[in-house]
Amino acid sequence: MEWIYGRIQASIDSFLRNPRLKTPRRGSLSEKDAILITYADSFRSPERSPLETLNLFIQEQLGQAVSAVHILPFYPYSSDDGFSVVDYRQVNPEVGEWENVTSIGRHHRLMFDMVINHISRKSAWFQAYLRDEAPYRDYFITAQEAWDLSHVVRPRTLPLLSEVNTSSGPRKVWTTFSDDQIDLNFANPLVLMEGIDLMLFYVQKGAEFLRLDAIAYLWKEPGTSCIHLPQTHAVIKLMRAVLDQAAPDVFLITETNVPHQENISYFGDYLVETGRTDEAQLVYQFPLATLTLHAFRTGNARILSAWAASLDNQSLFFNFIASHDGIGIMPAKGILTEQEIQALVDQTLRHGGKVSYKSNPDGSRSPYELNITLYDLLNDPARPNPQLDSDRFIASQVLMLSLRGVPGIYFHSLFGSSNCLACLEATGEARSINRQKFDYPALAAQLENPQSRPAQVLRRYLRLLALRGQEPAFHPSGAQEVWDADPEVFALFRQSPDRSQTIFCLVNVTTHPKQLRLKHSSHSLLREPVWLDLISNQTHTPMDDCLEIHLAPYQCCWLKAVSR
Repeated sequence: MEWIYGRIQASIDSFLRNPRLKTPRRGSLSEKDAILITYADSFRSPERSPLETLNLFIQEQLGQAVSAVHILPFYPYSSDDGFSVVDYRQVNPEVGEWENVTSIGRHHRLMFDMVINHISRKSAWFQAYLRDEAPYRDYFITAQEAWDLSHVVRPRTLPLLSEVNTSSGPRKVWTTFSDDQIDLNFANPLVLMEGIDLMLFYVQKGAEFLRLDAIAYLWKEPGTSCIHLPQTHAVIKLMRAVLDQAAPDVFLITETNVPHQENISYFGDYLVETGRTDEAQLVYQFPLATLTLHAFRTGNARILSAWAASLDNQSLFFNFIASHDGIGIMPAKGILTEQEIQALVDQTLRHGGKVSYKSNPDGSRSPYELNITLYDLLNDPARPNPQLDSDRFIASQVLMLSLRGVPGIYFHSLFGSSNCLACLEATGEARSINRQKFDYPALAAQLENPQSRPAQVLRRYLRLLALRGQEPAFHPSGAQEVWDADPEVFALFRQSPDRSQTIFCLVNVTTHPKQLRLKHSSHSLLREPVWLDLISNQTHTPMDDCLEIHLAPYQCCWLKAVSR
């Protein structure tokens, strides 16, 4: 133990002495923060590398509407669209080079993935394992016949163990996600040090946010579930402690597609002496997508509102509704009934999507993920209603942008993308339906046509981000209070950290108009003389101690108290 602490301190000291160390521009978060989630090659053009094209897209189309860019794994890889990493420290030459990454970092904060639960079977580390070379023979988990693996939680239907041929004979290695993604052995101190060194390397390269991919499965212990183990939490606490010493302005974000109470355990323990938790500063808010979709499917926000009201005003979430991975079902367990979850599964299939399943310990399988674009899940592609569909989609985004925390915006949400059936056919992978790449010159031409859906959605989205970034009430750490104004309306108050500003957020989740009559006496925060809706730019003046708000189908309001 003394040896490992000495090695860690040596790594920190070396990191701090590096003259090329990039000091993060900003350590704190504000209402201006929103993170774009994108692949390195989401946008392609004939004369530039994909990373250069991504940079061009951001500067030409987004500007400072987003503050940070999460570039999904841009390292050399062998499968899973980047999540089977061959070399953690290199940029995939097919998308560009490190200079292209740092160029984006000159005007936007950067978020990198730490895909350290597993590594590609084509990696140098695993190839050395196959040759039975030290120290790599202990970098991976060689299964023993006597192990009890019956309790292991499985996120996929693929086999847990994969047989490989080594120079010392056949072995079975642990493969949580696929036979091309070989799990690393974090019980080996050398592997732990590799993870710490990699984390500091990414910070040196400009990362201000580090996403710990699939971190819940990091530690394996036969006879247990091998998910959320105490040792996994101990590794995250160690990473946080290293960052607190070496780069305190860098944020750890945990990605754990699990039920809510398990998910929030990755904030760690609250330390009185520091006034903060000791694991992740931000946790992916997984239940939000499923509960939002349930609200829009049923035209009833009651369950979403009750869940949101249960959140505290200390935890800081990374809020997202759409992502490269589709929409997780597991986080809704215990909040939605099996029938309500099945209704979302059925709607996904009716709207042209796919459903991914996971294996259960009893041999059965359960839906794990909805693979479909968010726009097509909300709106039936076979029965388009352009104006209503667009309003419904934008309403889902307003709801996300209103919540306490930092919003994460998947690049397809900027354009209201439809299912990419050709992508699905080309790969045979369900997730490909939501991972279409754009020819940037063709996309730019679409965005120049004000009548096109991508142009209309992007214009409305950018305006929302501009409005949000001007209001301290939307500060990530500002207070949030959900109010049960009407079952068909999601309503909450946001307040700036100093309580000097309040914004009342309303989202009609139905296809019909709503007339709200809100009495001043029903809530102290309503006792203001005039309210300005930032979105419509209309003012609302209370009459007879009552604030009346008319909401069209899927209309949203950000009501700000103003002087007469």
